Amino acid sequence: MSSDKDLIQYDEDDAVKYIQNYLPQEMKGKYSSDEINYIIDIVYEFYEEKGYMDEDADENVIVDIDEDEIVSYVLKNTKKDKINNFSAEDIAFIIQGEIAYCESLGIFE
Repeated sequence: MSSDKDLIQYDEDDAVKYIQNYLPQEMKGKYSSDEINYIIDIVYEFYEEKGYMDEDADENVIVDIDEDEIVSYVLKNTKKDKINNFSAEDIAFIIQGEIAYCESLGIFE
């Protein structure tokens, strides 16, 4: 999914700012930077579980990311952590914003 060079370019604070700007108007300001970071952390746990972050993975393999599967995974973890203020739709927008940020860095190329 990504090389070491790409991960060096990835900046957590920039990602959160990007996502905050990416969100639809009705969601702007609804979630704090910490809450967005929390969701991003869960998303990356999902990527690691699926082996997408494996250094030994073949970089030529096309990874098909199932957004519904990620949203379900995030919702399951927020419930486990007893943080229930996220809707599936809101999580989907946050994930889309994070993916758009990664694409803006060329991480998925």
